[in-house]
Amino acid sequence: MTPAPKRPRGAASKAKPATAAAKRRTGPQVRGKATVSRAAWKRPTRDRVTRLRGRLRGVYGIPVERPHHDPIGELILTVLSQSTNDRNRDIAYLSLTSRFPDWEEVRDAPVELVEEAIRRGGISKVKSARIKAILEAIGDPLSLEHLAELPLKEAQDELCALPGVGRKTAACVLLFSFGMDDIPVDTHVSRVGTRLGLFRPGAPLEELHDAMLDLTPTGAAWEFHVNLLRHGRRTCAAQRPECASCALRSLCPRIAVDD
Repeated sequence: MTPAPKRPRGAASKAKPATAAAKRRTGPQVRGKATVSRAAWKRPTRDRVTRLRGRLRGVYGIPVERPHHDPIGELILTVLSQSTNDRNRDIAYLSLTSRFPDWEEVRDAPVELVEEAIRRGGISKVKSARIKAILEAIGDPLSLEHLAELPLKEAQDELCALPGVGRKTAACVLLFSFGMDDIPVDTHVSRVGTRLGLFRPGAPLEELHDAMLDLTPTGAAWEFHVNLLRHGRRTCAAQRPECASCALRSLCPRIAVDD
């Protein structure tokens, strides 16, 4: 088997002391876990999205797009990433691929052996059963290479028909494997996007993914995802976001940010 697929990562920085929040505010203030109704929500303009992308580029640059063309590896890696950190995920993936030389052997192995191989990644009982169910559902030949030739919606639907695969997992496979215009809305992208006014506060995950696809220009999926992810890790943390020093502060309405 090949090593774990290489994803772009935003290097996490150590937490810094909290600073005073910036006094300047723009737009409506929605605090905490408030929900805005669909009728009251005003989606961001194209110009606003362009300015946010430009500001993010100024801070983080334009990430190099390097699809790895390993869709099954990406799919399994994403399952292993649930409820754990990157290090434990990668250790579990390496252990799995070291024990089993190909995905057919993982599919055909007793679930107990798969669980043992991925134990370091956490909740291994659930993940091992899910991995085997996914591989069995793909069928023969055990390949997802054909997804690269499908329209985006068809590729999404085929992946989401697999056991336990949702929009975020499907987006990881399509973006990182093939560079297709799909964007995973993970916890960082969801948090940063909501605070910046890109998403309706309280929207369900399906709506977040639809909104992200709608507001992202063709060909910009990789860049926008990676830079939002980096910003969420380095500056716009879940607790004590560094608003005072944030390069986006003049464009940010700080939606759902607690004082």
